[in-house]
Amino acid sequence: MADATADNPGGTGDLVPAPRKRAVKPRHAASLIVWRQGSGEPEILMGMRHAKHKFMPSVLVFPGGRVDRGDHRVRVLSELKPETLALLAHRAPPSLARALGVAAVRELFEETGLLLGDRQGERLLADLAPLDYLCRAVTPTRRSMRFDARFLIAPADFVRGEISGSGELEGLAWYPLAQARAAKLADITAMILNEFAEWLTVPPDQRTSRPKIVYRGNDNRMSDE
Repeated sequence: MADATADNPGGTGDLVPAPRKRAVKPRHAASLIVWRQGSGEPEILMGMRHAKHKFMPSVLVFPGGRVDRGDHRVRVLSELKPETLALLAHRAPPSLARALGVAAVRELFEETGLLLGDRQGERLLADLAPLDYLCRAVTPTRRSMRFDARFLIAPADFVRGEISGSGELEGLAWYPLAQARAAKLADITAMILNEFAEWLTVPPDQRTSRPKIVYRGNDNRMSDE
């Protein structure tokens, strides 16, 4: 049976060193941090990789996955805010920037059953306007599965439906930030949670002016300017 969460950039990916002399080209991907204010601290929607996975079982991750070809040309309910589009397009053409937002919303629905947008029959119309940009992470070159992943944020107020899941992630729930940080995490997920916690401390009208950040190599935090 194929690894259902192998394409999740918020997880560990493939930990086997690449047997190639040339580095594998990273796939474009997006993860979505959906959050709400809990009684004492922010809560984040996360789920766990299956316990039967050979590598890093039961690791807590964000919903997310790689960009599909169809994400480039679908209709949406609303477009990205200009600020979010500009941040996504900093290292990608506008068409890919938009597709990254679509992929994040699509993966949220596929993995959790929650809808950020609307449905017309079987068609998902993504609501891209609520999305904010957090940062980017590129899988180390030694891995045989690599992602150029963008991490996006959405308030839970814009999300509809009940958590149902598709079997791709287990234990889907709203995790208080401290509980999520204390859970079994991939290093990059822990760093993204730290990045998100810092983002929360910034006044909303200043968040798009934060320094652009990318994680590279052994999860080194670097400027993405």
